[in-house]
Amino acid sequence: MTDDDHTAPDEAAALNEPAVLDALQHQLAVYARRAEQTRLGGLGHARNSMDRAAYLLLNRLDQEGPMGVKALAAGMGIDSSTVTRQVAPLVESGLVKRTSHPEDGRAVVLQLSPRGESRLEEVRSSRRRLMELITTGWSEEERETFCSLLTRFNTAMLDLNPASLSNPPEPPSGGGQDAPAS
Repeated sequence: MTDDDHTAPDEAAALNEPAVLDALQHQLAVYARRAEQTRLGGLGHARNSMDRAAYLLLNRLDQEGPMGVKALAAGMGIDSSTVTRQVAPLVESGLVKRTSHPEDGRAVVLQLSPRGESRLEEVRSSRRRLMELITTGWSEEERETFCSLLTRFNTAMLDLNPASLSNPPEPPSGGGQDAPAS
């Protein structure tokens, strides 16, 4: 045996880290392509019947209640003008309604309409069935773990400052653990 065969566990993890990161970025690229191909839009007659932007906006209003454009944009990590543009057809189609703010009548809040609630549940149910089909054979624990890690990943992406991508900080050494102080 050589000295290389006796690599400490932390060193072995550090040596494998580029391979894992390469595999991760590749699997994300494959996922993005497949998600776009299938649009992960659910099953049955509701399949692909609501675009991603509309679904996310309606879902946010359903979960958090009525709110203004700025709050909706901040919560979604997108620009207010983008939210305004995406909400317009939802208001026109009667899925979202504009109402006066209960405490400040001058301000406008967006609220899911009863039609929007019904439509969202139809699409959500269809997408839930698709997730069930995709994860057939997974245990409930595996589904929960995957969901937890995907949520963590999405949160980290949202928290990443796009300006920092041109000059990113160095990742911590030692497999993600802080190096001991000297």
